[in-house]
Amino acid sequence: MATFSNLSERLVQTFAHLRTKGKLSPADVDATVREIRRALLDADVALSVVKGFTSTVRERALSDEVNQALNPAQQVVKIVDEELTNILGGQTRRLQLAKQPPTVIMLAGLQGAGKTTFAGKLAKFLAKDGHTPILVAADLQRPNAVGQLQVVGEQAGVPVYAPEPGNGIGNPVEVAKHSISYARDKQYDVVIVDTAGRTGVDAEMMKQASDIRRAINPDEVLFVIDAMIGQDAVATAQAFNEGVDFTGVVLSKLDGDTRGGAALSVVSVTGKPILFASTGERLDDLEIFHPDRQAKRILDMGDVLTLIEEAQRTFDEEEARRVAEKIAKDAFTLDDFLQQMQQIKKMGSMKKLLGMMPGAAGMRQQLEQFDESQLTRTEAIIQSMTKAERQNPKLLNGSRRLRIANGSGTTVSEVNSLVQRFEQAAKMMKSVARGGVPNLPGMGAMGHGGQKRKNVKGKGKKGKAKSGNPAKRAQQEAELRDQQTKATERSLSQAASAFGAGAAGSAFGAAGGPAGGEGTGEAAGAPPRIDPNEVPGLGGLFKR
Repeated sequence: MATFSNLSERLVQTFAHLRTKGKLSPADVDATVREIRRALLDADVALSVVKGFTSTVRERALSDEVNQALNPAQQVVKIVDEELTNILGGQTRRLQLAKQPPTVIMLAGLQGAGKTTFAGKLAKFLAKDGHTPILVAADLQRPNAVGQLQVVGEQAGVPVYAPEPGNGIGNPVEVAKHSISYARDKQYDVVIVDTAGRTGVDAEMMKQASDIRRAINPDEVLFVIDAMIGQDAVATAQAFNEGVDFTGVVLSKLDGDTRGGAALSVVSVTGKPILFASTGERLDDLEIFHPDRQAKRILDMGDVLTLIEEAQRTFDEEEARRVAEKIAKDAFTLDDFLQQMQQIKKMGSMKKLLGMMPGAAGMRQQLEQFDESQLTRTEAIIQSMTKAERQNPKLLNGSRRLRIANGSGTTVSEVNSLVQRFEQAAKMMKSVARGGVPNLPGMGAMGHGGQKRKNVKGKGKKGKAKSGNPAKRAQQEAELRDQQTKATERSLSQAASAFGAGAAGSAFGAAGGPAGGEGTGEAAGAPPRIDPNEVPGLGGLFKR
């Protein structure tokens, strides 16, 4: 997520200095807290929030929980992770649905904050979850606001209740009030009321919003705030909290080039939780806000759990199992490659997906330079091949490759590059699917998929003989598994640079991750290592 990129980089650099110290002195802690304070202030976090946060971190960092830890630096990262989670809200808060339908959700916020677009996103989100939402056009002041909501509703596949034309005509309180009985008669179970905003907080807007709130008695009042407005977010949130007493916050435009101060301030200042984060312009670009996951993104630990959830919503499990079997049997074709790539595109931006991986801060520049249209060109190349060529790329001689390049509007070198990447990906996926680790530059073949049988048994010249002592043998086996895990992570790090995104560090927490611990590269409190081949559709998708 671009929002916290600057803050994440600053914190990662700060913690990198700690990893070189075996024991932390009070001076080390003070220097670290000072850098954290500067990073938060630069990110436009409210001063009161920064003071409370750094004071708590310093107190805990000087306590016995750090002094007695085997890895003090790692423990400090864990403390910062926990405190970031706390100021972001602690626990994930879901929408409160009415016991007796319809559930009424009122949206409030300044003009331009993204209320109307969020209304469509929320409606589509709820429709996917089996609900029958309806949008209500209660913004009758802004020019063409009603028409915009109708367009958004059509795109989301959700009906819009709009009895008044708007543009200054009609009573928004009456429209909102009548929409409840209309939804009940038509059996809609969620009513989303889009209200008017202003370019700034004023008494007239607050009175109208307050009147609508009293008229419809909503189950949720969601305050939509532009994550790009920085320090102004605090004053605006306080004004709306006093005026309409909202129950939750929605952060819009969280994909913009912002510093993230709004997200880190609004919960502490208002005491109200963040429910959703809008991460793009598409109606599908809406996420439930998880404070713990967001804290790990800020600390460059990634958000593998959200990535998995996105994959599970997008990929067909049976299809993924079929592809996994083909990979293991060395029968993976360009047709399969094309189908999997098309499903990845349904998950959203590749920049966003790769940005969820641990260590993403180390490849920020590569992600910013990544060309999303490269996926489209790859599709065009494969679709310009015959069925036989997709099944057997060895048929692709010079003349065939020239024909494919002409048919797809690309060059022969691009066709050659795709074929080469596919062959490398197929080999890597096959090795991982069989439990082994592919050969990597500077490393020998590792894992039971790459060792000779006699070496696995411990009798080969290159293999280390297993001890007859059960305890020592168990230790040797644990060390071997850890070695294999690290090698797999390195290969997955290379794989994360799929279509030119390139990772500077490990994509799945291998050594070199900025927030990682010594040797393993895992930070305390970091999410568990995930095998992408156990996730429907993810196995081998980011191969290069």
